[in-house]
Amino acid sequence: MEKLAIIGCGTMGHSIALSAAWAGIEVKISGVNEQDLATADKGLRNKLTVMVHNDLFNEAMAEEIRMRIEFSTSLEEVVQGATFIIEVIPEHSQMKRELYKEIEAICGKDTVLASNTSGFTPTSLAVEMEYPNRFIVTHFWNPGHLIPLVEVVKGEKTDQETIERAMNLLNEMNKKPILINKEVPGFIGNRLQYALFREAQSLLDEGVATKEDIDAAVTYSIGRRLPITGPLMTADMGGLDVFSAISNYLFEDLSNESKSGVHLSNLVNQKKFGDKSGEGFYMWDQETSETINAEREKTLIHFLKNDRKE
Repeated sequence: MEKLAIIGCGTMGHSIALSAAWAGIEVKISGVNEQDLATADKGLRNKLTVMVHNDLFNEAMAEEIRMRIEFSTSLEEVVQGATFIIEVIPEHSQMKRELYKEIEAICGKDTVLASNTSGFTPTSLAVEMEYPNRFIVTHFWNPGHLIPLVEVVKGEKTDQETIERAMNLLNEMNKKPILINKEVPGFIGNRLQYALFREAQSLLDEGVATKEDIDAAVTYSIGRRLPITGPLMTADMGGLDVFSAISNYLFEDLSNESKSGVHLSNLVNQKKFGDKSGEGFYMWDQETSETINAEREKTLIHFLKNDRKE
């Protein structure tokens, strides 16, 4: 079993640690300062409480999981002895590259170094590394402890052993890793997500329907079947002749905008950022935020329980 270290204890960092600890893996995780660690520990305990309340495990198991996670403000203490390191710091490419230099000065040359980046390519991140062959992207999806998908992206110099070790660790963590053979911006998940988001913006900007009805068109139709069949399998089930014919006449009319739509740009310019600012496409008071987030979490746990029965 790999000796796992996680650099960065924010929302994704401690969620990934929770996934590993739930699978029985000991984890060391670093934070910037004691306040950083205290916030992460509180977030971790809150997540464990929700999972206990939803019967994923009992309180005794929750405490066992918590005891498998060790927090520290010392990068050296966390990295030393680790065989697999996952970096989960802010999306700033040069900051990441500088961190990798620090890590390589401490860890062994056979230690795998992975990044949780959601967009930077592994080749661009590893450009200043001494051993780029042991670098790979493992992109977990938020919330990292509930969503199974992890996108594994190899760089130009990533070797086969690194790929296999990453896939093996993620499988041990009960994740659903997918291997991306070609580096593309946004990988797979975000490209699909933002293709849908671009069309949703276009429909709103053109006044085709209200924001509520555009969202409902997804949640009450394709959203219901996507947990079972992805877009390519859905096409198979519907008939490729049909899907090809529709593609041939519909693609010409789909949005091909290269920037954010009018509504989104106006909201951002007005500093209306959604849930975190209290207003975006929708109004977000504390009750609304708590209700929607709890409902989403409940739904994700429902699917996670089904996954674990397989």
